[in-house]
Amino acid sequence: MIPDVSQALTWLEQHPQALQGIKRGLERETLRVTPDGHLAQTAHPESVGAALTHKWITTDFAEALLEFITPVDGNVDHMLTFLRDLHRYTSRNMGDELMWPLSMPCFVESSDKIELAQYGSSHIGRFKTLYREGLKNRYGALMQTISGVHYNISFPIEFWKARLGVTDAESGKEAISAGYFKLIRNYYRFGWVIPYLFGASPAICGSFLQGKKPALPFEKTERGMYYLPYGTSLRLSDLGYTNKSQSNLGITFNDLETYVCGLKRAIHTPSEEYAALGLTKDGKHLQLNTNVLQIENELYAPIRPKRVTLPGESPSDALLRGGIEYIEVRSLDNNPFSPVGVDEKQVRFLDLFVVWCALADAPEMSSDELACTKTNWNRVILEGRKPGLTLGIGCQTAQYPLVQVGKDLFRDLRRVAETLDSIAGDRQYQQVCDELVACFDNPDLTYSARILRSMLEKGIGGTGLELANKYHEMLRSEPLEVLSEADFSAEHDESWTRQRKMEAQDSEPFESWLARQG
Repeated sequence: MIPDVSQALTWLEQHPQALQGIKRGLERETLRVTPDGHLAQTAHPESVGAALTHKWITTDFAEALLEFITPVDGNVDHMLTFLRDLHRYTSRNMGDELMWPLSMPCFVESSDKIELAQYGSSHIGRFKTLYREGLKNRYGALMQTISGVHYNISFPIEFWKARLGVTDAESGKEAISAGYFKLIRNYYRFGWVIPYLFGASPAICGSFLQGKKPALPFEKTERGMYYLPYGTSLRLSDLGYTNKSQSNLGITFNDLETYVCGLKRAIHTPSEEYAALGLTKDGKHLQLNTNVLQIENELYAPIRPKRVTLPGESPSDALLRGGIEYIEVRSLDNNPFSPVGVDEKQVRFLDLFVVWCALADAPEMSSDELACTKTNWNRVILEGRKPGLTLGIGCQTAQYPLVQVGKDLFRDLRRVAETLDSIAGDRQYQQVCDELVACFDNPDLTYSARILRSMLEKGIGGTGLELANKYHEMLRSEPLEVLSEADFSAEHDESWTRQRKMEAQDSEPFESWLARQG
């Protein structure tokens, strides 16, 4: 089932320096909760800074949903320490509130209690909140409080020069984009390994269902927790952020032009369902528009091709201008065993896996085959630790044991690890391989199995609060390592200055400005 990557791995071993200079970044989401485990009803802490314009600390869907963003970094340890500093500072500026360590939300009494993220009175601030109003009305607010970690990675130009023969990023942008699309296609085919190893949401709080009958074959505990005995990541299941109308868009990942065309088509395709919602009610906006996607970022995907946008530029126009610059991996649950939601082992594994995806052959995929890859993902998401579980190739013409496929993959990953370790002169990547490959023979070592044991003993609330309190005290007491109090103070002041400047500059009525955005 695993493609033959031996020639590409031999090439890599002969060109180890091609991987020197990999750049990464992390985005981690986490809910603010009260000391008793309920969703916080307070505003984003002003003492942290302005969520609209802060470089490192913002909010996602809800006012209570924190998001931490690291700058682009070439050093794994430095990046994780930077992320930890963001958590340390924030934990000291949120009173007695805690950061929820799990991907699936805490106890939410009612979705009416979920306040949309607020970004002030500037046009762009109001636009961001209105986009979230649309998400709430389309999919429900509770779905949008599910949190996770995004991992961004870009390969150095030297990799593409050596691998593809390009001379520079500008003239080689089409070849480089094709290389990243090959990576993405392999990710769709084999990325189920991420929820298998690191999925950490096998259960949900009963409040998440809001009185509805569950569609999945859950078992239920006396405490009201619903769980799948072999489940790995309910965050990635149909319980999570999905858009059924997106499944018919036919967006593929074979080349830049067809991908962007598909994306642009989606934001201009009317939806009968969303038209029925209406644009306004009682003078209040309900969504940005009534198309299948309000904006491009609404497209649900476990991985995205990205380029940093210029002011006023859409993500797809940025891709057309300069090609793919980096990849955003979006399949990581919050790691409940880390105070910052992600750890070095995961980052190093993702390094290995995306390098492998970039090296392995990846035949082009029709939209039908792309849909077929979801079968393997769903099996792993809902019953990944089930003994004897099999996975299929393409549209399931042949079945292979997950355990064997995983071991075959790790045999290749170990050769990538040896190459990366040769650059640094240590064995850190090989140690990650040794530790994680054991999860195939012993599924009890996976994150989902480990966290489910705690949840069955203490409940979701008990497990979440125990970890939240532990990490809160830990982070509050630790000194900053990369950033300083002066750095945070300066960014706090500058973020508020930037927001107020934006608000002062917006003289056009919001309604007419909004009409021009479509």
